[in-house]
Amino acid sequence: MQGAIDVFGALRAIGHRFVANIDGPLFSIALVILSIGLATLFSASSGFPGRVTGQVINIAVALTVMWLMAQIPPQTLMRFAVPVYLLGVILLVGVALFGEIVNGARRWLHIGVTRIQPSEIMKIAMPLMLAWFFQRREGFVSWREWIAAALILAVPVLLIAKQPDLGTAVLVAAAGFYVIFLAGLSWKIMIGLAILGGVSLPVLWSMLHDYQRRRVLTLLDPTTDPLGAGYHIIQSTIAVGSGGLTGKGWLEGTQTHLEFIPERTTDFIFAVYSEEFGLLGNATLLVLYLLLIWRGMVIAANAPTLFSRLLAGAIVMTFFTYAFVNMGMVSGILPVVGVPLPLISYGGTALVTLFTGIGILMSIHQHRKLVPT
Repeated sequence: MQGAIDVFGALRAIGHRFVANIDGPLFSIALVILSIGLATLFSASSGFPGRVTGQVINIAVALTVMWLMAQIPPQTLMRFAVPVYLLGVILLVGVALFGEIVNGARRWLHIGVTRIQPSEIMKIAMPLMLAWFFQRREGFVSWREWIAAALILAVPVLLIAKQPDLGTAVLVAAAGFYVIFLAGLSWKIMIGLAILGGVSLPVLWSMLHDYQRRRVLTLLDPTTDPLGAGYHIIQSTIAVGSGGLTGKGWLEGTQTHLEFIPERTTDFIFAVYSEEFGLLGNATLLVLYLLLIWRGMVIAANAPTLFSRLLAGAIVMTFFTYAFVNMGMVSGILPVVGVPLPLISYGGTALVTLFTGIGILMSIHQHRKLVPT
């Protein structure tokens, strides 16, 4: 009897240790969104056998990565910030020189028996690096530091944009900008940058690839090319609008099952969700995203060091950027840039990146009492 009690106690201790660093509210909200994503993917994946099973495997890998990241103290993450950033930049240079071209874009790099997309590393490496940078210069930030931070941000963003991968470049640039903004960037500088950006629009327009220009022009008037560049926006907005207040019902979306919606399991899965669950479903999803962002902001506000506050804030705002850009793209108010809907779209890379960020948030929250204030 005593032996059974001892075994039970040991198992309970192991279980407690396993979940000790997992933030309950954050994890619960993420699981609810994941469940909605699997249900939507099941409907959207007709004609794509194996997508749901593949996504379950992706989720298992992502949750494992989340748990591992939750065990690593922020101080350890800070020590790895510079090596991870430099590795990411080196790999991006390797992509530019030796990368594999797929569908006209050079984004992949072969390393031995597999290939990787180094731009995904920068989604985490960028806020890590800039948070480390401002932590080292806490209280001594001058114009030199702002210029140095801008250069740290610009190098990988330009390398990613050149591949071309505008969607990832936007996400990496946003992650870095959020750190710089939270570090105390003044409104005067931001207004000046906005004016400079407006003046530079003709130059930036000339630097865009032809397909990127078509995306912008199509956003303004999709009917100019209804069977080409405008097809994605036209079909997605039809699906979103046809959902009405309550939607057509799960598995009942006509735009989905008649295969009018392109990329319906990945970038345009929000159109599938909107058609089947309607405005009320969209409102529910928005509330869940806002709860996830709110919980992340609470963790960021309670973080004990500048590094962890900047890192947590940037991760949360990057999550917001994923959701805002994807929903705006599918609804026809933003250009199509290939950004997945967080925790909903099919795909392992983005899911692992997002759960890496969630794991870091959990680590920051769990270890906040271990850092002297």
